[in-house]
Amino acid sequence: MHVQGQDRYQATLFPERLDELIGEDNPVRVIDAFVDSLRLKALGFARIEVKATGRPPYHPADLLKLYLYGYMHRIRSCRALERECHTNLEVLWLLNRLAPDHKTIANFRVDNRWALTRVCRAFVQFCRSQALYGGELIAIDGSKFAADNNRGKLTRKKELKEQLKRLDAQISSWLDGLADDDDDEPPPSGGDTQAALEALKAERATLTERIQAMDEAGVNAQPDTDPEARLMRHGQIGYNVQSTVDGKHCLIVDVDVVHDGNDVQQLYRMARRTQRQLKEQRITVLADAGYSNGQLLKRCRAHGMSVYLPVQRSINNHGDGCYFDKSEFTYHGKGDFYECPAGERLAKKTKTSRERHWLYTTEACTNCEIKARCTGGKQRWVTRHFEEDVLNEVADRSAANPLMMQRRKGMVEHPFGTLKRRMDGGRFLLRGLQKVKAEMALAVTAYNLTRAINLLGTRQLCQALAA
Repeated sequence: MHVQGQDRYQATLFPERLDELIGEDNPVRVIDAFVDSLRLKALGFARIEVKATGRPPYHPADLLKLYLYGYMHRIRSCRALERECHTNLEVLWLLNRLAPDHKTIANFRVDNRWALTRVCRAFVQFCRSQALYGGELIAIDGSKFAADNNRGKLTRKKELKEQLKRLDAQISSWLDGLADDDDDEPPPSGGDTQAALEALKAERATLTERIQAMDEAGVNAQPDTDPEARLMRHGQIGYNVQSTVDGKHCLIVDVDVVHDGNDVQQLYRMARRTQRQLKEQRITVLADAGYSNGQLLKRCRAHGMSVYLPVQRSINNHGDGCYFDKSEFTYHGKGDFYECPAGERLAKKTKTSRERHWLYTTEACTNCEIKARCTGGKQRWVTRHFEEDVLNEVADRSAANPLMMQRRKGMVEHPFGTLKRRMDGGRFLLRGLQKVKAEMALAVTAYNLTRAINLLGTRQLCQALAA
């Protein structure tokens, strides 16, 4: 005989309590303890206080617990969460058998988007109080997450300008036709003609406003479904997610979502935010070559940060290898000049503000005996970055510690991989910058909760949260 289950129609004299079905080591107890420890009103959650009249709302704590559970278990859709409220034993326990509808669940995530980002920071501070953050070594990285916008639903500025030209030609044609009409006999559809002309002018005004808005935003294409998203490389429409990870237990310290398609402007901002969260005066920062920015490296150094990254440098033209490389030229800081292999002095002549380079050269190239080994032009030019000193400092530090770059990969790649796996390959459900920030805050909070449970265990974590 096979193993037999209990008859579903069998009544019991002493029914089981719901709490008895949830083990003491079940992670759902951590979610319950964490949310109960929060001061939701101070964090900015709506509907904390109940009005005297009208239907009472659901408490924000219950909906927050539901979302954290969902993001920990790859359940992000409001309709899927509604279904879990009826079928999932852990959710029944967590919400005390409450079953909000999908519209209520969806509105909570949108209405409390600012508060959800504060919840993420609140758990970071709790983990910091439990000494889960080392605070000495952090790694910064960025990754592209897809927006809720089909690739085909994209308007390019070039297309809008072409439409504008066609409209102008059409309007001119209508105006010429009206001018050719006999004033004594109005055209049979004069009223319709004027209305059509006004409609064309209104459409032209709309196109002009869209082109102007794209010029102000500095973009050449704008998604139709989520206008705040951006066209990234390889045709992807999405956002750039920036995160900082602590080196002790690979817990995420900070996360942000930006429009920029690259990371070149994000180093100092993310490092400084992390420094404030960890309340550390001196930290070591690891990043990849995409964060190479002399100005920001200089600001990081001024705030006590030691940065390791592969510095991206401009390459002086040295032909097919027959010309002297820039390293063959010696820089003299006292006189601010370069000395070439022939012993001539290259003085500072001009600058390129866009690349932030000073340019050095000399007239002695004309009669130089080794000119053929130096340049094929009239004279040799050598560039020096405005922040050359700090770039050299970071490059030398990184070259002396090559294992730092390997450690960076081990710190930041796994969190992003976990986040993308939980978020359907890295795709947002919400639209708009602030809303996707809230969604990412939920995902990061769920990730950190999972890491903390693995590190401390459910019981110890619940005790710490209740203290």
